[in-house]
Amino acid sequence: MGQKVNPIGFRIPLSPSTSWISRWFSTSKVRYSQYLAEDLKLRKALMTKLKIAGVTKVEIERSLKSLKVIIHVSRPGVVIGRGGAGIEDLKKYIAKLIKATKVDLQIEEVKNPEINAYLVAIRIAEQLEKRLPARRVATKTIEKVMASGAKGVKILLSGRVNGAEISRRESYKSPSGSAPLQTLRANVDYASLPALTRSGYVGVKVWIYLGGK
Repeated sequence: MGQKVNPIGFRIPLSPSTSWISRWFSTSKVRYSQYLAEDLKLRKALMTKLKIAGVTKVEIERSLKSLKVIIHVSRPGVVIGRGGAGIEDLKKYIAKLIKATKVDLQIEEVKNPEINAYLVAIRIAEQLEKRLPARRVATKTIEKVMASGAKGVKILLSGRVNGAEISRRESYKSPSGSAPLQTLRANVDYASLPALTRSGYVGVKVWIYLGGK
């Protein structure tokens, strides 16, 4: 049996630019489980609330008395709002959600959203939910990503693709370039999420090779 390893977590030890999305430490088992549950709850809430802003990642840092949240979005103006009003509202929302006393919020802009694996996977899922042909969606997406400067792309769809009777897996790769998943020094962005079609769920996985480190 082949072991399925998350390409991002697999490469963190060798990657100077990538870090864990939750950064804190606790020796208490009770506090550890509490922090973990809070992180999952907060990340899910923010990913849903800020979907219109093109949120890709939510990083959480904890110290003894404060909580720092770093949100990566493709449209920071939507989050910040007029005169920074959106930031203050979001701070209050986070503090109320997980009962934090001090919340430090930082908004980071995604420089090139066309080659961000999470945003690409969302676009594929949305098109599949609109019942567009899977092959056309995948090939058009690959063309667009490669034109934006990626070194290689791989897309995997699994489930009742195009409403098929029996679920199957369909893999699509860029005709030029490559996606070296076995090379640890390769800078590979990865995302996976489900698309809810009329026939059932279709899993969408995207690997984007951005070059060596």
